[in-house]
Parts: sequence; C-alpha cells; structure tokens
Amino acid sequence: MSIPLEPYNLYTSDPVLRRSVEREGGGHANSILDGFGERVGSIEVSEWGFQANRHSPELVTHDRFGERVDEVRYHPSYHRLMDLSVGAGLHASHYDGLPGDGSYVARTAQMHMISQIEVGHGCPVSMTGAVLPALREQSDLAAVWEPRVRTRSYDPRLVDPAAKSGNLLGMGLTEKQGGSDVRANTSEAVAVNRGGPGGEYRLTGHKWFTSAPMCDAFLMLAQARGGISCFLVPRILPDGARNSLHLMRLKDKLGNRSNASSELEYADAAGWLVGEEGRGINVIIKMVTATRVDVTNWSASLMRQGVSQAAWHVSQREAFGDLLIDKPLMQNVLADLELETEVGTMMVMRLAGAYERAPVNEHDAVFLRLSSAVAKYWLSKRSTPVVREALECVGGNGYVEESIMPRLYREAPLNAIWEGAGNVIALDVLRALQRAPESGQAFLDELELARGADRVYDAELDQLRQLVTSPNLAERDARRLVERLAVCWGASLCLRHEPSIADAYVRSRLDGDWGTEFGTLGSHVDVDLIARRAIPNPK
Repeated sequence: MSIPLEPYNLYTSDPVLRRSVEREGGGHANSILDGFGERVGSIEVSEWGFQANRHSPELVTHDRFGERVDEVRYHPSYHRLMDLSVGAGLHASHYDGLPGDGSYVARTAQMHMISQIEVGHGCPVSMTGAVLPALREQSDLAAVWEPRVRTRSYDPRLVDPAAKSGNLLGMGLTEKQGGSDVRANTSEAVAVNRGGPGGEYRLTGHKWFTSAPMCDAFLMLAQARGGISCFLVPRILPDGARNSLHLMRLKDKLGNRSNASSELEYADAAGWLVGEEGRGINVIIKMVTATRVDVTNWSASLMRQGVSQAAWHVSQREAFGDLLIDKPLMQNVLADLELETEVGTMMVMRLAGAYERAPVNEHDAVFLRLSSAVAKYWLSKRSTPVVREALECVGGNGYVEESIMPRLYREAPLNAIWEGAGNVIALDVLRALQRAPESGQAFLDELELARGADRVYDAELDQLRQLVTSPNLAERDARRLVERLAVCWGASLCLRHEPSIADAYVRSRLDGDWGTEFGTLGSHVDVDLIARRAIPNPK
C-alpha cells in the first residue's frame, strides 16, 4: 500500500539540484535552502496548494451599491502561499546582493522547490521579481516603486500602494487582435501636458490576458504618438482613487487555477511613461527575459515533482510478488524520466547563473541570449510528456484529484505558451543567430567544454557548429535546430557534471538507441541505478 510522499525535504532529496546550486555560486545559501525545502515539503504547505487550486479565485466587479470595485477574492490558502514566497524573498532577494554572488541562483532554487508544490502563485512573484530591470529605465519612477517592491511583506489590500507594507507588480502585453505580436496592439496613450519620460498619459484599450490582476501596478504597452511605448499603470492612484482598470471576466483555464487571469479594459486610465516613446518593447523585454527564466524553471519543477511522486509510488507499490521499483521494465521507464528531469534541473540552474552574472561576465551575457530561448523551448515541450508518463506510473491513483498528478498535468502545457509559444521561441533563436552571431558562438563555446568525453557527442557538436554558423538557416527548420541544440547541451551537462548518467543520455538522445516512448533505453544502460536516483528521501 502506497503512502503519501509528504512530508519530505525538497532540497536534501534532490542532490542534482544541490550540486547545481553549488556549481553556479549559490552554495553559501545551503542552510537557507535546506530549511526552505523542509518547509515547502510539509503536509501543511502541500495542502495549501490543493486548496488554492480547488477553490478558484472569484471576480467581484461591483459592490452592493452598484459601484465598480473590480476585485479578485482568493482562498486563504493562496494568501498563505504568497506570504511564504514573499516572506522568503523570492520576488526580490536577488536585488539585495551583488551581481554574481549567487543570490539569484539561490532564489531560483527556492522557486524551483515551491513551484513543485504550487506553481500558480508564482506568477505575481515572478513578475514582481522581474519588473525592476525594466522600471529602472525610468529612474524617478523606480525611486518611488523599488523600495515598495523590495520588502519582505505580502500585503494583499487594494489600497494606496504608499500605505502598504509591500507591493506587487505585473504586466499587460497581449491584446485579442495581436496575441504574441505586440506590435499589433491598438491600445492608445495620450500625453497629459507634454508627456515624455516619466510623464503622465491617459490610456484607452484592452488587454486580453492579464494575470494576477490584484497587483498594485502593471507595466503595459500602448501606442503613443512616438510608437509602442511602456507605461506604469497603478490600480490605485496617488490621491487614493481607483484607476479606471476594469476586470471584465476571469479566464476559465485548463490549469493554473489558483492564479487569476483576467480580461482588462480601460478608458482614460492614468499611466506614466517608462523610458522614451516608441521604445516600449525594448523596455519591457527586460522584464520578459527574467520571467522567461522562471517559466523555464516551472517546466523543470513540474517534471521533478511528477517523477518524484512516481518514483516514491513505485518504490512502495507491490505487484505480482515484487515492488514495482524492482521490475526491469518499470526501472527503464523511471530511469528514462529521470534523465529528462536531471537535465532540466541542470539547464535551469545554469541559466540562473548566467542571468545573475550577465552584468559582470561577457560570456554569460552573450550565452544567455541563446540559451534562455533554447531551454525555454525544450523544457516546456518535454514537461508535458514527462508528467504524463509519471502519472501513468502512479496508475489510477494518479488520475484522481486527491493526487497532485492531475494538477501537474494541467499546469505543464501552459509553460509552452507563456512568454512565447514554440514557434515564437524557435524564431527567436533564428533571430539571435542571424543578428547576434556571437550568441551562437558563446553557446558552442559552452558545448566545447565537454569535447573529448564521448565520440558521439563530438560528432554531433561538429555538425551543430556547421548548422549554427550557416548563413542559410531556414525558418521551416527552426524547431529541428532548437531541439538539436537543446539535446546537445543536455548531453554536455551530463558529461561534465553527472557522468553516471551521461552514457545513457548520449546513447539514447544522440546515438539513436531509443524508442518513441519513455522506457525504451538500451540494454547497456544500468536502469536500476538511474531509476533509484529518482526516489526522494522522506523525513
């Protein structure tokens, strides 16, 4: 009879995560991460995740007197999760240190752990953590809002932001006629007085997908006289009045149910220009880059949780006279899933290190340009089949809502859409290679660090070098190119940092000794050894 995995420590049970954190400079935070891993792996926090998703947010548009209030009401468990993450500094702790000191790496590890328990509340946490690089384009606005963001206090009240103990910030990009093509946005911004950087504008239009609508302010794109521009748009104005941001409805979504996603309309809403008119995309892309790292992390965290649950189940479940973990075919399936999961963890933490060191390390800055897109594409694609197969390992018990598995499965597809769907990301890789060829060279330089460790890997790297440096990269082949870049990078990480799984990964993913489904590793692979790496250690 299988018993629940919880409670367990998500950090000490994941040695690959710990080694990755230490390798990327976050080892000084091991004691903090150990304590955080124990807390988020508790029965109490796990139950918060279930309750926050079982009781979806509710939209209240008007009060009893018919006045617009435009508020979203959440279950108390959602607020407890927010309080835990904000209190731990997931939204802002990485701004307290210096570039390269490992603080962002440690924070990313915390995000990796809490997202395994409940990922929906990570949306406002991530956006708040990502907003400052963009907002700092307008120093006078940043001087007002940055201190409000960098507290460790979660204050959900819809009141004057200046009166709150902490603020959360979001963003509004997409519109129904344009979607990912934000240059097609039709929202208009008209200057009050002369406008200009930091000046007031009045915005009219809509946003088709605005998540976490109870944030205190949003960075929004709208068309000003000088072109598409970025504006800081608060919910509550400095005089205490409510800005004319109207929540029309909440999306009825497949997953991510704890996180309210709204359709937003506004007429004559007050906003303040961030940066120059016409440079809105250049400004807000700094926020998108940071949230993209988190979205990639969420994909890896869903894989880790799904495979941990599956491994824990089969290590206890007895069938046909033996534990399932002792069955060679189950070992093959679990080992295959574990390969994907460990590579995902290493990719995410390498991205975290590169993102943190980018301001002071030229290689990491250039490497990040391509690697963030490659990892986002690959891990968001792999998480859905990994979680699905992990659910199958758990069997019928994994298909019912009392299990976390259905929630993980509903969450997984979103990350392939959020911050750029597959085609958008694949085309971004092509643009990077064509417009910034140094990003391709930096990526290849990273892969070269594993040269000589395996002949199959070396041959693949030689072919990739020819592709990446080719002047004739075709749009129709973009996905194939990104997949090969991702798999070769994954092999590089295994060869350099986790040699005990490297041969299995290279032979299956690069050398073709693999089927079309998980559980088809070749006979040379020690599937028993790799499968048992997936079993978490409970308290």
